[in-house]
Amino acid sequence: MAAFEQVLLLFLAAVVLAAAARRVGAPYPVFLAIGGALLAFVPGAPQLSLPPELVLALFVAPVLVDAGFDASLRDLRDNWGPLLGLVVVAIGLTTAAVALVVHALAPGVPWAAAVALGALVAPPDAVAATAVLRPLRPPQRLLSILEGESLLNDASALLIYRLAVGAVAAGGFSVQAVAPTFLLGVAGSLVAGPVLGWLVQRALERVQHIPTSIILTFLGAIGVWLFAERVGLSGVLTTVCFAMTLSRTAPARVPARVRLPTNAVWATVVFALNIFAFIFIGLQIRPILVELAPALREQYLTVGAAVLATVIGVRIAWQMSFNAVLRWRDRRFGFRPPRPMLQPTAGSGLVIAWAGMRGIVTLAAALALPEGFPARDMIVLTAFLVVLGTLLLQGLTLGPLLCALKLDDGDPVAHEERLARERLLQAACRHLPAGGSPAVDLVRHELTIRLGQMHLRDGPNAAFGAECDTAYRSALRAARAALLTLRHSGEIGDDAFHRLENDLDWMEVSDPLRAANADATE
Repeated sequence: MAAFEQVLLLFLAAVVLAAAARRVGAPYPVFLAIGGALLAFVPGAPQLSLPPELVLALFVAPVLVDAGFDASLRDLRDNWGPLLGLVVVAIGLTTAAVALVVHALAPGVPWAAAVALGALVAPPDAVAATAVLRPLRPPQRLLSILEGESLLNDASALLIYRLAVGAVAAGGFSVQAVAPTFLLGVAGSLVAGPVLGWLVQRALERVQHIPTSIILTFLGAIGVWLFAERVGLSGVLTTVCFAMTLSRTAPARVPARVRLPTNAVWATVVFALNIFAFIFIGLQIRPILVELAPALREQYLTVGAAVLATVIGVRIAWQMSFNAVLRWRDRRFGFRPPRPMLQPTAGSGLVIAWAGMRGIVTLAAALALPEGFPARDMIVLTAFLVVLGTLLLQGLTLGPLLCALKLDDGDPVAHEERLARERLLQAACRHLPAGGSPAVDLVRHELTIRLGQMHLRDGPNAAFGAECDTAYRSALRAARAALLTLRHSGEIGDDAFHRLENDLDWMEVSDPLRAANADATE
């Protein structure tokens, strides 16, 4: 019970740290990393651990599903070149460079263990990057590349990580022995993921109870991972394909009353998983630092600093070199994108190169190493130092860098939104009766407000939109105050109160100008 109470207090402290990060405009993983580092020095901290085989399923599977559900296949296709370079080449170079550095500084570490360390520190995390970038409204192409990279590089890095861990367990690595099984697992994952996504979606369609539906989505995410691992497939690839299948089929099949609370719960769970990952890694680090001999502690910290410099340097070197090739190609052959987007520049390449913060996947992979793994303590400590270092160095400077570069792409998403709103409004109005009854006129007016451009601050109806927004909010506040008065006076009971409160809540979140909750899930 005491350990449980301590974990609750740690979780509360982490939530406060995240709130402080948002208040000062920093990505919340930065403050969580600082809290995890401080936790390593707290005396009497609880000793907690999770079964290594469950860590990736609990921490990584939901994060992959969340990222995969938001991934845009169109944007992935449009930016396949930069993505392929980051997901395959950058991950491979980083893994190899880290393995070489670790083996040079700690010759006693087996090559397979050094490769495992390189693989788990290789994939950047988009949570911190987008937490910094989204409020600044950067060019959409940068966001698309970073978010697509965070989804796909987890797959490539964790595949290498699995092979390295397996090689340690088997006492060696043979390409001839591993290649057929590896290729079969990859092919099977590409098939199993969409099939499982289709099956889970069909099952969820039959569930009308919202809490049950939300619980089943989480069970589906973790269950798909566990099933893939049990039958010898890639848990990462299967989960990514599963999530992207859901993202293409669910919008037409999931009602809004289920989708809204589900999105809110998923955002909360991903936030909570980040908190728990930093708590667990902090608790893992304390005994490592306490029990290490001074000379060994110095070696581990040296390895951690060298690996941190390596992962930052390799990403910058690769991305700026690749960016230079793209700019040469555009000068030589012209820039002809499939749709309006930012042309590659030195500045855009620098932003992508500097947005290499590591996060929950690196922490989870380190925690998932089995007890007795060669150099496990050094790997766990190094992984945390890389996460902490990249979040502090890059996370706190990425925003100022973007502001200084002043990159602008003309906001193609806003143009697409305007076009889509116009088409939606036309389609909706075409299905209204031709007669001009008061009821039909009221519906047409409501559609014009909700689907039109009156919510845009710079649109043609900005003045009307501002007045409507003020009046709508004021009226809802008055209605809510009257409802509270009715319950306080005893004129209505709690059953009637909660029914009307639910109506007012839905009216608030469906505000035609979307001002209150537009960024709630971003």
